[in-house]
Amino acid sequence: MTDLQIAKNNLTGHTICLCKGERCIFSEKRGIAPMMDLIAEGTSLAGYSVADTVVGKAAALLFVKCKIKCVYAETLSEKGERILRLYGLDFEYGTLAKCIINRAGTDICPMEKAVEDTDDPEEAYLLLKNQTVALKTRGTA
Repeated sequence: MTDLQIAKNNLTGHTICLCKGERCIFSEKRGIAPMMDLIAEGTSLAGYSVADTVVGKAAALLFVKCKIKCVYAETLSEKGERILRLYGLDFEYGTLAKCIINRAGTDICPMEKAVEDTDDPEEAYLLLKNQTVALKTRGTA
């Protein structure tokens, strides 16, 4: 069984599952929070495969930054798909969505807005860090 198959099989009950060999990392946090936490902790994710419930451009850029090799998204946005293709990641998805909507269902996800004008993973990470701080300051994160 491939790392991606293992990640997909273990996604139930979690929002994300990353697998490489015998090691699997799970989270129940929503949005990009699991990836931002792993990056902040300095966790090396190079070569991992990931199964995620929702992948937009922001998540896709974080996967590229971390050198993820393969992605499964239950829901993948068109911009997320473009990033995965641009950087040559193998990927599969369940549903392709026009865009990722915020949790209130009223607008585009603020993380997607934060990376709207970049395709650079390093720049995206800094923009997402700033957006996360801004949302926490406003009490909306």
